[in-house]
Amino acid sequence: MALGRCIDSAAVGHQHMHSHCVIYRLPAPHRLRPQQFHQPRRSQQVCAAGPGLIQKLSRVLREKAQGDLDRVFSGASKTRERLGVVEELFTYWSLEYADDTLEELEEALITADFGPKTALKVVDVIRSKVKQGELKTGEQIRGELKQSILNLLHTRGGNTDLQLGAEQPGVILVVGVNGGGKTTTIGKLAHKFDSEGVKVLLAAGDTFRAAAAEQLQLWADRSGVTVHTAARGKARPDNVLYEAVGRAIKEEYEVVVCDTSGRLHTNASLMEELAKCKRAIGKRLANAPHETLLVLDGTTGLNMLNQARQFNETVKLTGIVLTKLDGTARGGAVVSVVDELGLPVKFVGVGETVEDLQPFNAADFVEALFPAPAQT
Repeated sequence: MALGRCIDSAAVGHQHMHSHCVIYRLPAPHRLRPQQFHQPRRSQQVCAAGPGLIQKLSRVLREKAQGDLDRVFSGASKTRERLGVVEELFTYWSLEYADDTLEELEEALITADFGPKTALKVVDVIRSKVKQGELKTGEQIRGELKQSILNLLHTRGGNTDLQLGAEQPGVILVVGVNGGGKTTTIGKLAHKFDSEGVKVLLAAGDTFRAAAAEQLQLWADRSGVTVHTAARGKARPDNVLYEAVGRAIKEEYEVVVCDTSGRLHTNASLMEELAKCKRAIGKRLANAPHETLLVLDGTTGLNMLNQARQFNETVKLTGIVLTKLDGTARGGAVVSVVDELGLPVKFVGVGETVEDLQPFNAADFVEALFPAPAQT
């Protein structure tokens, strides 16, 4: 059975062997040391899961330590402000008023866009432990709240690896609604791959929006990567992606990142067009795309759940990229998406530069929402 090559954006610094793939887990950004970085060499041949390629791919998502986490989750402060009432509930916690307080906690989570279903699930865990006498103080309640959300993120969305298959090229299909940040995300992904010596091809599958290919080319120019655009008379997006994958095979590219037109998840004909794009990729390369990532605008709150549900039904998503996290007070919605759909958050975007795409770390996200109280 072929071995898959997987890139982990999470926080463990060793590899695990599985029957279907080799998972290379990367250190969390804040645990890296400068001596862990070295300049990779670009491979010159196609090698299924070869060690040189694996080494390069396993380094793609590592980030330098200084200030990474503050930058990644700086936007969580706005969600944290909306959750300010929760801290008051912890501070003035009393078993005598436990039922009323837990109802207020549930309402606070819903206000922060955790969603009724997810908020109830989290609070029910706390309520049960309070009744059993396991939780008695506000500090214990805070700890259990954080742990319950963290457990949910890990169990429902624990697989944050980029899984690119056993053979080259690995193909990533990027989808989403208009204005969510797809092209920007693709540009940042390309930069990450290219900076680690991975030969990457971008496919300009957005043939609908004016100047979409030009925008993708601008991002490509920043990193010096190649863009495959529509041939004359073949402007259908499925044709573009089919030909891009074929080119990648012929010219020995290691990764293909496919752009697509933004579309409303409620538009049935456009969603069917997207499904056709995915089928075209699979016809050119068996088992591709290896990743289908939905880019979600973090400012849309619970609307992202409806988007994710429809896109998942149409093209079977493998993960989420959350953008604009630096400008939203509605960060709780991502927990609801993970909970209800079982989709992992693989990256978060927090700015406009090529460096502003970071691996998602559930523990750091929860800590940013519910930080430990300042010591007096």
